[in-house]
Amino acid sequence: MIQQIKVASHSSVTAVAGAISNIIRDQDYLEVNTVGAGSLNQAIKAVAIARGYLVPSGIEIYMIPSFKEIEIEGKEKTAIKLRIEKKK
Repeated sequence: MIQQIKVASHSSVTAVAGAISNIIRDQDYLEVNTVGAGSLNQAIKAVAIARGYLVPSGIEIYMIPSFKEIEIEGKEKTAIKLRIEKKK
């Protein structure tokens, strides 16, 4: 099962970075879902911080962005999905 993290514009960047780091240590990839510029900004900062947490232990990551259609309160929205993978 793919681990998924949902990031909001008010999400704690360090908490999201910690979650990304912990999941990547145990798995090869995860998905980070965002809707809107504020949440995407928080997610990108979290990925950068997570990379800083992981590199000293020899784990390198990369990110693949894509669009994803989701439903929020009965309305179709376009989300940005960030697939975070371990570099092998």
